[in-house]
Amino acid sequence: MANSSSASGGSAGRGPASEPGRSYHPLGSRAAAGADAALDSRRAAITELGDALRDLVGQASATEVPGDVLRQVAAQVREAATVLGRRTRTRSELPGADDLAGGFRMYNPVTGHGSALAPPLHIEVAGQAVVGTCTLGLAFEGPPGFAHGGISAMLLDQLLGYAASAAGHPGMTVKLETRYLAPVPLQTPLRLTAEVSEVNGRRVTARGVIATAADPDTVLVEATGAFVALRPEQAGRMFGGIRPDATDPRLAHD
Repeated sequence: MANSSSASGGSAGRGPASEPGRSYHPLGSRAAAGADAALDSRRAAITELGDALRDLVGQASATEVPGDVLRQVAAQVREAATVLGRRTRTRSELPGADDLAGGFRMYNPVTGHGSALAPPLHIEVAGQAVVGTCTLGLAFEGPPGFAHGGISAMLLDQLLGYAASAAGHPGMTVKLETRYLAPVPLQTPLRLTAEVSEVNGRRVTARGVIATAADPDTVLVEATGAFVALRPEQAGRMFGGIRPDATDPRLAHD
């Protein structure tokens, strides 16, 4: 189940999520620059590693080098993985560089700058809507030359959740309807937009589309998502074992 970003409405911080790893977060107050130099440095290092991993995944998806070179690289990657594995976390622990209240989710598989899986998708709040931009490489290929349909659904689920959160109605995805009008091209700048269309108590409906940046009026994929805000007791049951505490229903999403 994919989920939204977090928090209730407000006008603070409605600009772009320009800091590596920071998602749009209306509730979270921006810490003063340099307030925690060690944490800033770690986030920068995570971003640097994420960039390298995404480059590796991209090159691995496109390479046509001989088998002996592939085996040599595989051995090098396993050696690097062993180094990273010297100290790891469990599913009941948040990453040390994350900050739910501040909107930092370094390893989100759609927006996380530390994730080898993420494009990453960059999101800005634009009035009542949210706008996302990204370029999908060959690692996301489904039909030759085009993105796998599941990737389009994942991108839109994330963006719809951001729209709900930015409008002050964070919640978890309970329904996602996706309509594919045309294939989404790889290695092509994309533009995604989403906006809340209905609020009914704890249930929020948002709609969004994917287009190319060069032709934003031609919709390739469209989706409608339904999100339901968690009650405190629901958040407690679902996230109570995660530390730092993630049971605030306004924060326990991404």
